[in-house]
Amino acid sequence: MHRISLLGSGLIGMFYTMALHGHRGRDRVHVNYSRSADRARDLADKWGIPKHTANLDEAINDPDTDVVIVALPNHLHEQAVVAAANAGKAVLCTKPLGRNADESRRMLEAVERAGVFAGYLEDLCYTPKTLRALDSVRRGTVGKVLWVRSRETHPGPHSDWFWNKELSGGGAIIDLGCHCIEIARSFIGKDVRPVEVVCWGDAQVHPIEAEDHAVGLVRYENGAVGQFEVSWAFRGGMDLRDEVAGTDGTIWLNHWLRTGFEIYTARGEADYVAEKAEGATGWLFPVGDEPGALGYTEMFTDMLDSLDNHTTPRETFYDGYVVNAIIDAVYASIQNKQWQPVNLPIWRGREGVESLAVLRDYDADHVLLKEERMMDGSTKLILRNKKMGQVINRTIG
Repeated sequence: MHRISLLGSGLIGMFYTMALHGHRGRDRVHVNYSRSADRARDLADKWGIPKHTANLDEAINDPDTDVVIVALPNHLHEQAVVAAANAGKAVLCTKPLGRNADESRRMLEAVERAGVFAGYLEDLCYTPKTLRALDSVRRGTVGKVLWVRSRETHPGPHSDWFWNKELSGGGAIIDLGCHCIEIARSFIGKDVRPVEVVCWGDAQVHPIEAEDHAVGLVRYENGAVGQFEVSWAFRGGMDLRDEVAGTDGTIWLNHWLRTGFEIYTARGEADYVAEKAEGATGWLFPVGDEPGALGYTEMFTDMLDSLDNHTTPRETFYDGYVVNAIIDAVYASIQNKQWQPVNLPIWRGREGVESLAVLRDYDADHVLLKEERMMDGSTKLILRNKKMGQVINRTIG
């Protein structure tokens, strides 16, 4: 059993507590910290947390806790992580790890220098559908992964600091794109180096310094591409979708909207509907188990099991560092309006990864480009001559 110092009393802190205390969980939040003493007390009262405080050092150094969870605004991550590492506590940090790669690198170095367990709380890589899809990819069900498209959009964050570029590190990209980029890395292979990015981003709706909408591409060394689509200007709730295209198959995932639980009400729903839901009448899309559907339950199971077993969790501080490095290149690409290389001074993956290009020999002289069953029952082959490069049709049957 682990006793936890939870730093943060906002929406994420609440979700983390729900996941940890749910299903008769043995790991418990023992101390809650908030910059607001009232909010710390309110969360503690609601979830039966024995201690609460508005003193950060007091929460981190509490003698009864062995794990620190950082669920604070982005600009406070480094301070909290370094303090937890210096206290010798295992530390788990919410996404994004830092506001930029320099911050996340310093946090990575701090936990490794202290020799403490550290995990990156990237919940959307732990959703039940994502874990099942990743298993299929590992088994070769869809062949080699060529392209991953990940989308997260909603009407905008719930706290003021998100909208402040200095505090958050950016806009929709740092907030939502960190999820999408890590999801794509998980499917493509986290040991495959991200090489370059190109991105468009702008403030289409909100008068802010950062972007509220962006679309970008991340190219990997083996030729695979990760595509992300993020928005704080999407109306209708939160949309979480992923697509995986492989040489031998395709996966479609819809995690939040239109997933099979729909309610129509003319009277209106008197209680909470779902995160980022915009209304309480008409067609509603509730979620049966939000911490489970968003990956929090499996995430903490992996983190705390890994801590107990002295193994590496699925998501590490190094992963958070790589994501931040990609996002740094994304913001540079928006400014210079061209492909931007990803700067990764610390790279722990494979080098010289082979291309995904697939050549399927048909005979000694041709490679097979496509095979298709036609309406008349025949099979049409598209072949390319190996020496001349000529493309021809051939019909069988």
